[in-house]
Parts: sequence; structure tokens; C-alpha cells
Amino acid sequence: MALAETLADLQDRVGEEIHVSDWLPVTQELVNSFADATGDHQWIHVDPERAAAESPFQSTIAHGYLTLSLYPRLRGLVDETKPLFPGVTNVINYGLNKLRFTNAVRVGSRIRAHCTLVDATEVKGSIQLTEKYEVEIEGEERPACVADCIMRVYF
Repeated sequence: MALAETLADLQDRVGEEIHVSDWLPVTQELVNSFADATGDHQWIHVDPERAAAESPFQSTIAHGYLTLSLYPRLRGLVDETKPLFPGVTNVINYGLNKLRFTNAVRVGSRIRAHCTLVDATEVKGSIQLTEKYEVEIEGEERPACVADCIMRVYF
């Protein structure tokens, strides 16, 4: 599918939920790996015993930025065998317009992404997509993270 065809299709879908991910378990190992990568080893993330005793969540919780950083994985942007659209050669994360962490993700819970198309425009030979990314926590009413994520898709 060519850029112009894909763009026209996407513009017709603005306002629609265009992706729901599979559930992803949030494990202590995942949280610890993120803590190691960022240097953020606050006890509320990495010390299950202390968190059980002192945290209002009674458990360790994922870093907010971990929840955000899972966007490419949950959105399906990291599997080269499954391109976002036919003919796509490259997807670049371009930034965020808004970001809120509205609920804590307890270790041991499961999360999934809901992505709603906000905008699709042609920019410098690419399609710039803005998606509302909401991270649902299984069994919770409030999402963990809400962000307007921007990416550029190249053909």
C-alpha cells in the first residue's frame, strides 16, 4: 500500500480505536531490569518486602516511565515480520503531546494498550500519526498511563 492510500485510509479512521494489545504481565524482573537501565532503584519499585509493609499499594509498582516505554512493544512496532502497514520500511518515535500517569501498576498485574488515532498527516515523505495511548490495568477502572504519542511512518 502506498503512502497516499494509507494516509487516506487513516484520515478516514481518525477518532477510532485502531489497536488493542495482548495482555502483558508486569513482573518484578521487568521492573528490576528497567531500574537497572535507568538507575532508578527506589524501594517502591525494587524492594517487595518493604513495599508490602510500607507502600500504600502493598506491593512494588512499575515505574511510570516503564509503562510509557512499553508503547512500542504493546503497539506492535518492534516486530519486523509484522509491519504497521504494508510497505512500511521504518517507524520513528517523534515525541509526545501529553502524558499523565493516572494509576499505579502493581507488580503481578497485567496491562494492555488501547490506541486511538488522533491525527494522520503527511510530513516530509512520511505519515505522522498521533495516537492516544491508554494503558489499561486488568481489573482497574483508571488507566495507568494516558499519552498522545507521535510517530512518523516511512514507506
